[in-house]
Amino acid sequence: MTAQDNAEIVELLNLYGLALDAHRWDLFDLVFTDDVVAEFGPAGAAWTGLADFKQSFAGFHQTLDSHQHTMMGQVVKVDGDQAYAFSYGNWLLVRHAADGGPTWQGTGWYDDTLVRTAAGWRIAHRVCRLVSWTGNPAVPQPEGDHHPDMDLNVLHQASESGQIALLNAFPQAD
Repeated sequence: MTAQDNAEIVELLNLYGLALDAHRWDLFDLVFTDDVVAEFGPAGAAWTGLADFKQSFAGFHQTLDSHQHTMMGQVVKVDGDQAYAFSYGNWLLVRHAADGGPTWQGTGWYDDTLVRTAAGWRIAHRVCRLVSWTGNPAVPQPEGDHHPDMDLNVLHQASESGQIALLNAFPQAD
């Protein structure tokens, strides 16, 4: 792994949040492969293919008055032309018309498998899981493929069951 690979991947992970919050769905082309598999627990859905993923995320996020997605704590492991990245996320969703209050905030993680393409690094497989949430659960209302799922996940349990791609890329001590 080079420092440049690491920096490019971290920038790509951060570009996702900016593209999402700015509704710049065209920038998803710089973040994901065309055949991306995107499993979003908080959305209660999974998509195969960038076109369907972009269309669904655009439809859901346009129902909101505002939202902010923050990625942090990125850990990256590069293995040739494949890489693994793990980030924590905070998600604030705002919908003023929601009965019970306008905000919902969630925290969780992203576990990504990336590939080096001729155009640079791209996420080929993304798993997003919710750890906690607070606020009004009516803010993230169902829309299209999105069926909000408030089930909580525990990172160490996912790790112990071998579900975290980045951690699986590290050799385990006996």
